Amino acid sequence: MENLEHQWQTLERFVEIRSPWLTLIGEKLQDDRQRILDYWRVEKTDSVVMITIQNGQFILPKPVYRPGLGQTTLDFPGGRVLPEQTTVDAVSNILRRELGISNCDLIRLDPLNQTGWAINSSFSNQKLYGFIAEIKPKIIVKPEKLISTVYSHNAIGIKNLLQDLTCLQCRAVLLEWQQHEGAIEENLY
Repeated sequence: MENLEHQWQTLERFVEIRSPWLTLIGEKLQDDRQRILDYWRVEKTDSVVMITIQNGQFILPKPVYRPGLGQTTLDFPGGRVLPEQTTVDAVSNILRRELGISNCDLIRLDPLNQTGWAINSSFSNQKLYGFIAEIKPKIIVKPEKLISTVYSHNAIGIKNLLQDLTCLQCRAVLLEWQQHEGAIEENLY
């Protein structure tokens, strides 16, 4: 793959708007064909999404309102990694907030990726980290925090869950988990 990075130049930053959630940047870039382009991008903190499992079932929090879509959506637990946090710190805070559990309530907490996946590389620097959080069998997650639908930890459950998930990040982490677990099962034989 040819490296065109050195052929692109930032000529000017003409706008920078900062907020606690994101920074919007407008720049003039010169591309590899010497064209001058106005380019807009967003800088955001990284995010994590956790596949939460207990007793052979996926555990999902109640749907929440998403202002970008103007509707509630079904999602795995997830959220932002604050600048002063590690991804594991963020996971701990999110599990406490969204499911009311802590790391000591888990059998395992495994990352699906060590290097973040680019969420939208042409528009943003934000990366996504996926985790598997398996909850101990006897831990009781407060029912008021959970959806009432049950998705089993099998092919039919995954198919049904994929039909109901609209969040591409959640869908991608679920598919990565499925691939990861399949690779583990293959190594057992």
